[in-house]
Amino acid sequence: MNIAIFDLKPWEKKMFSSALKGHKVTYFKSDLDNTKLSEFKSAEIISCFITSQINQKTIKALPKLKLIATRSTGYDHIDAKASQKKKVAIANVPSYGENTVAEHAFALILSLSRNIHKSYLRTIREDYSIEGLQGFDLADKTIGVVGAGRIGRHTIRIANGFGMKVIAYDPHPDHNLAETLDFKYVTLNRLLKESDIVTLHVPYCPETHHLINKKNIKLIKKGSLFINTARGGLVDTNALIWALDKKVLAGAGLDVLEEEELILEERHLVNRRITSPEMMSMVKNHILLSYENVVFTPHIAFYSIEAVQRITKTTIDNILAFINNKPQNLIATKKK
Repeated sequence: MNIAIFDLKPWEKKMFSSALKGHKVTYFKSDLDNTKLSEFKSAEIISCFITSQINQKTIKALPKLKLIATRSTGYDHIDAKASQKKKVAIANVPSYGENTVAEHAFALILSLSRNIHKSYLRTIREDYSIEGLQGFDLADKTIGVVGAGRIGRHTIRIANGFGMKVIAYDPHPDHNLAETLDFKYVTLNRLLKESDIVTLHVPYCPETHHLINKKNIKLIKKGSLFINTARGGLVDTNALIWALDKKVLAGAGLDVLEEEELILEERHLVNRRITSPEMMSMVKNHILLSYENVVFTPHIAFYSIEAVQRITKTTIDNILAFINNKPQNLIATKKK
């Protein structure tokens, strides 16, 4: 098989090289978007991360392509309809870092609840006063978990360890799970009204686009914290800025932003045309990052040693299973 793999670290390359002996494998340091199509036009399998946007044009330009093995759970960076039309399979990594992302969510929570971020910014200015840095305990506070799936469940377990009260919103409630983990399902609106901390753990899709928006963000309990380690598109940036400006939110911990790929690719602006709406979105995101009560990490909630190793191993398994006509972890696309 002719395989093209993008955006790899050296240790990942070693794992792929060892597992894919006997196949023609080409490795690219950059993501797919910044690689000439002519360099991998003969690829039958490509593997990439979410930083590579695989659109209809790219899929059409790869006549031999049979499988896209994304090194992620989410696959909104791939045009699934175009893939289905060209009979190109998509394999993802359905499970690799539930505890990893949940732990990162709590890292953001603690950074805000104990003013660690503010303290750091103050001390690097050689200001060692503690005025305005008083934090609060997590014990007995209510955390609202939006999405009680794999990651949400780990978040709930950690919250229980802190002695927090847990409520959750999920379109597919599992009441046995709620009894086992000692939490209660509520509506999204009620969760926003009652939670001291709101944390998002749902996938991004058309149905969840701007799940948190100008209308319902007004319901959030005043002085609460907002955490997003899922996808930027779940939250309307305008609404989030409004909530921070009006002090509805005391702070936000964000691992993702709307249109974050534009920010990540700022260094490439001279090589691409940016539309006015895109530029406006990017500027708004930069404004968001300037808030002292916003803690931002650059999409690293998944990025632990153990989780990345699991991602790589599962991706390799997906590729080998496909080659051996025993495909696994394929994305089911809706038929027209």
